[in-house]
Amino acid sequence: MARTRSATAHRNVLEAALKLFAERGIDSTSMDAIAEVSSVSKATIYKHWRDKDNLCLEVLGYVHGTDEELPTFDSGDLRADLIAQLNYQPAAHRKEMKERLMPHLIAYSARNRAFGEQWRSRVLERPRAQLREMMKRGIAQGKLVKSLDTEIGLALLIGPMLYRHVFVNRFGGKLPADLAPYVADAFLAAYAVKEQRPARKRGPLR
Repeated sequence: MARTRSATAHRNVLEAALKLFAERGIDSTSMDAIAEVSSVSKATIYKHWRDKDNLCLEVLGYVHGTDEELPTFDSGDLRADLIAQLNYQPAAHRKEMKERLMPHLIAYSARNRAFGEQWRSRVLERPRAQLREMMKRGIAQGKLVKSLDTEIGLALLIGPMLYRHVFVNRFGGKLPADLAPYVADAFLAAYAVKEQRPARKRGPLR
């Protein structure tokens, strides 16, 4: 079925806002500019989004694929599941635009705490929740140490991936293209339960 004019206009606004936010930053992008690039009237835009922050939050959901159903990584191989989760890219066809948008988004969130909190709850909490559940499952199965603080675990797992997205992809660097296995291995080296080898029996003293 053909997309309705309303749905087409809605998508055009999201695409225009995404393009301008990534090129100019969020602060430097006006609703007038979004209306001009999208060919949708400002009155129509305000009919759907009460302000730029509200539009920006929907753009973030759009670029992060929050409308997609998340896959479940539970193969029984904790290392493989961690790597798959860290490498998972919802809305993969918008990956390049997402990476261009990220530095502007972080800067804007730092100046606008209310916006940042909404961004974290709508977008960032989804992968955090999946990794947190994966760690809890690993602890319950005896694969991870019981002393693991899942919040520290999240920082260790997500931190390097964000560093690559924000700094290396934008400014250049020498990190491997597939960073996730290195991150997973470092995490498991710190928190995986070490296999207990049976004690060697000593022979009689002579």
